[in-house]
Amino acid sequence: MSEVKQRDIPELSDALGETLYSLRLNGLMYANSELSAPWGVAMPPMAGRLMFHIVTRGGCWLRFPDHEALYLEPGDLALLPRGEGHLISSSDGLECEPFFDIPVSKLTDRFEFMRYGGGGDETHVTCGVLSFDHVAGQKLISQLPPVIHMQAARGELSSQLQSLIQLMGIEASTLSTGSETVVAHLADIIVIQAIRHWIAHSPSASHGWLGALKDPKIGKALAAIHAHPEVAWTVERLAEEAGMSRSGFSARFSETVGTSVKQYLTEWRMRLARMRIMHSKTTLADLAEEMGYQSEAAFSRAYKRMFGVAPIRPKAASAAVSDI
Repeated sequence: MSEVKQRDIPELSDALGETLYSLRLNGLMYANSELSAPWGVAMPPMAGRLMFHIVTRGGCWLRFPDHEALYLEPGDLALLPRGEGHLISSSDGLECEPFFDIPVSKLTDRFEFMRYGGGGDETHVTCGVLSFDHVAGQKLISQLPPVIHMQAARGELSSQLQSLIQLMGIEASTLSTGSETVVAHLADIIVIQAIRHWIAHSPSASHGWLGALKDPKIGKALAAIHAHPEVAWTVERLAEEAGMSRSGFSARFSETVGTSVKQYLTEWRMRLARMRIMHSKTTLADLAEEMGYQSEAAFSRAYKRMFGVAPIRPKAASAAVSDI
């Protein structure tokens, strides 16, 4: 494992901020919809994906199988971090057509336009489906609620965020040269801002993994692990990063994070490794070194203990990814 001297590791004063900065979103699909009442669309569940809806004109109902319906007004944002299946319609209780059964105009590989409904009052909605390309994003999603609803009328959107949403609406409706790229980048910013808003205002964000990141002591240790998985971390070394005794640090880490230091470190490395295997051509030998293992064999054993299978070779992984 790599030995890095203390002065070689920059101090990360804001572990939560550093984690949010590391998030990488991958836009899979965007749809600009002009809908006229009566209309109803059934969105299928998309496990492992985030979905969002932004209303730029009119209003609509968002209905779920297991929790209360929401009404979206102009300027509102609804984020579904877990990709839960739901209904979106002009009125509550309306029968809905499956999303993929409704004809659309495919403008680019990732951008669609939908005009649908009975010809009545119009509602304009920009929707997107995205995924996180980082382990931090996957852990974050597990702690987020099924839906985050930010209401413009209640002042829950900053002036900057409102401007971004307005710009997205313009770009989505005109779709001029470069608009797809602009919309994709705006979507990334808007989603992260919505998550930041929830973290800042929800009591639930003070517990679990997010609470540990906010902890002034444990957060430093987590930031060090996340930034330098290749380092030969020990409980003593991480306790030093946190400015605590070994025993005090170990107990506080387990209490706030919900797992032991060693277990968290191994899980973080293995999940990073799996992502690298899926999305890069890194050899297993190089990957083992990047994850802090002295040999490919030791890395492979740890990987198999975690996932129940040996690490997939890069060629096989690349072929699998290309088939998705």
